[in-house]
Amino acid sequence: QLVESGGGLVQAGGSLRLSCAVSGLSSNSRRMSWFRQVPGKEREFVATIIAGGASIYYADSVKGRFTISRDNAKNTISLQMNNLKPDDTAVYYCAARRDIGISRRSDEYDYWGQGTQVTVSS
Repeated sequence: QLVESGGGLVQAGGSLRLSCAVSGLSSNSRRMSWFRQVPGKEREFVATIIAGGASIYYADSVKGRFTISRDNAKNTISLQMNNLKPDDTAVYYCAARRDIGISRRSDEYDYWGQGTQVTVSS
């Protein structure tokens, strides 16, 4: 089970930190990622990470502003979002993949959280 938290309303230029609590999965052996989705559009890859904090990749649109991290002892992953822009407004989802290989495709992930809304006002 994946449970996201930390979403909310923030002004452009502000920051938010999203968290994803992982239970019932062996998070140490999986690839964990963040995706986001706006109504009428496909779910979009944001960032990904594996155990030990290696193999980190970001979407070009968030590179330099967002930071993904994981705490294996607490079974959580986080997404620190700085310098937020109105285009970052979306529902953000935590996802887990049994295969440790890199994937930016939402259909290649096996487990999903319920999502948390992030709204950035201009």
